[in-house]
Amino acid sequence: MTLKILIGALLTGLAATAFALPSFEAFKSGHVPSDAQLLSREGVVLSSVRMNHQVRRAAWVPLAQISPAVAQAVLVAEDKNFHLHNGVDWQAAAAALWQNASGQPTRGASSISMQLAGLLDHEAAYSGRRNLLDKATQTAQALRLEQSWSKAQILEAYLNRVDFRGELRGIGAASQVLFAKAPSGLDKQEAATLAALLRSPNAHAATVAQRACGVLRATRPGQACDAKAIAQSLQFRPVAQASPYGAMHAAKAADLKAQGKDKRSSLDARIQAATQAALREQLLGLSQHGLPDGAAVVLHNATGQVLAYAGSSGTLSSAEHVDAASARRQAGSTLKPFLYALLMERQIITAATVLDDAPLTVTTQAGRYTPRNYNERHLGSVSVRKALASSLNTPAVRAVQLAGVDAFHAHLQAHGLSLPQDADTYGEAIALGAADVKLIELANAYRTFANGGLYSRYAFQPGALAPSQRIYSPQTAYVVGNILADNAARASTFGFDSVLATPFWTAVKTGTSKDMRDNWAVGYSAEYTVGVWVGHANGKPMANVSGVSGAAPAWAQIMRALHGPAQIGSLLPPSRAPQPPPGVVAVPVRFFDAVERQFEPSRNEWFAANQAPVERDASGLHTVRLAAEPASPRITEPSDGSQIAWDPDAPPSVAKIALRHSGHVGLNAHTHAARWQLNGKPLTHNSIALATLANGHHKLALLNPAGKVLDEVRFELRGKPVNVR
Repeated sequence: MTLKILIGALLTGLAATAFALPSFEAFKSGHVPSDAQLLSREGVVLSSVRMNHQVRRAAWVPLAQISPAVAQAVLVAEDKNFHLHNGVDWQAAAAALWQNASGQPTRGASSISMQLAGLLDHEAAYSGRRNLLDKATQTAQALRLEQSWSKAQILEAYLNRVDFRGELRGIGAASQVLFAKAPSGLDKQEAATLAALLRSPNAHAATVAQRACGVLRATRPGQACDAKAIAQSLQFRPVAQASPYGAMHAAKAADLKAQGKDKRSSLDARIQAATQAALREQLLGLSQHGLPDGAAVVLHNATGQVLAYAGSSGTLSSAEHVDAASARRQAGSTLKPFLYALLMERQIITAATVLDDAPLTVTTQAGRYTPRNYNERHLGSVSVRKALASSLNTPAVRAVQLAGVDAFHAHLQAHGLSLPQDADTYGEAIALGAADVKLIELANAYRTFANGGLYSRYAFQPGALAPSQRIYSPQTAYVVGNILADNAARASTFGFDSVLATPFWTAVKTGTSKDMRDNWAVGYSAEYTVGVWVGHANGKPMANVSGVSGAAPAWAQIMRALHGPAQIGSLLPPSRAPQPPPGVVAVPVRFFDAVERQFEPSRNEWFAANQAPVERDASGLHTVRLAAEPASPRITEPSDGSQIAWDPDAPPSVAKIALRHSGHVGLNAHTHAARWQLNGKPLTHNSIALATLANGHHKLALLNPAGKVLDEVRFELRGKPVNVR
């Protein structure tokens, strides 16, 4: 008895000089997982990012969430008398001393409390010290620990802190990596395997398996043990992503790594899963075209919060780690709504304004080209409503001539589109989507129409509400949305029964970039904006895949998941058409014959009240006759800086340059007379015979009837034989 008192006094003295013992709650709060997790707004784990590459730790696991088989196996293997002693198993310690003195193989006598005390002392835990004084100090600390912590707290802390194998620290990481399970689901053999690792975490697999079978038989005598399966389980497996969510790229977009800890996001777990599923389903349907890549986002209109962010198609993609939702790709026709909205806002056009859908040559820094419509046909005179809804190309080029390339470029940037090139680089081709944009930014720009002309930035934080700024009047936003929702107006290109015709109200625009490298579908309902991109991550063209067959089906499926009969949640409302805002009026109009022949019969058209026509004929209809033209005429052919080569196979009589310009050169829209000068001398025809020109540089000028120079271009003739007259 006296000896025990002396030992107790000695240990008490040692404990007084040791490290300060933390409380259980302090120790638990200091547990930092090696992976930061992205959480949905509801708290569901969507993805994770590795932060600590020295060890792998999962989140703290309460003892109640650990399989009872684990505690049983660990106590059998490490501390049979855990619930009986006060921190030190004196009987086991005496047996170990006797074995050591008699030369027998030494068995460890450290109780779980003593082992945890050593783990709590970081210096002792990592210095590798194991001398007698260290052991005595550890023993003293174990006694103190048992006085401050409960047995359950000690066991819970031990299982969350102990090393199991390699980089695996704690029960959460070990069960996830070795068995692809949560700790609550571990069976008796798996529990025995983990217990067997504690004595020597990095022992040979066969040794661990033999030891695990011994633990299993000790817990359940006569229990069969599969040593081969145990050895195989010690092979590390990659930590699986939450496959239904595919939120790997969302974690990066939400800047999870910079924060370095778990982050609750604005993402909705159900909407994220439905978005990822719709994207994968559509891409599987395109497998005959080479299984392209894809991305999709869902935004909440009112707040700008990102509800779903699928940056790739996951394992279907050959570039799974490329975030296509934030990669810049050519926008195609998805920029046209912003162009027409700009002109409406400036009161240059209305939805009934007539534009010319006729062949036109566009000049950019990359060269000259003639835009073509999706169906390879030109319709002639068409209204703005039909030009936008049917995504016609040459009217859009004429529209950007009205707006000015610089102005439209700046206008797109005001919507948060981070365009990588200046306006001159794109030229008039910017109207056809020559600019590269990010899907997340493009979808957010469409929110401006959904919100009545107010723009605000998107956000990944729940509850976030960014400041807004007005870009359009509510009247302009309403008219553009009404056009994008008009299934009849887009029928000439897409047909009446396309996937864009949802059974509830939506406004949508598709786009296809040059050589069909990028397919887009972006649109909004009353509550949500959805954007989808489909293409190849390496920029390879797709064969026979357009916006309406590539991206649109996934867009429509996501919208149906949000609003259809099998909607994701009972709180999600149906989508109804917005009410016309004050200042918008419907006026009955009819078009002159050339337009009516393109299936644009008399109709009620929406106008901003201050732009509504007032003249009516006897039947009460307003007749729309004149197309809008640029206020500042420009020479469109030949283009400035062009080099014209003589064709030796062409007869001199047909070797000519046609002279064309945009806009009205007279005092009003009815005056079309143009005056031309070549090298300072007047021309009598709207063409130049190459036979009359010498090789070299020439200057062509466009003049108004009063003789004022409106525009000038320079071109060069090459290769003409000297004997041609």
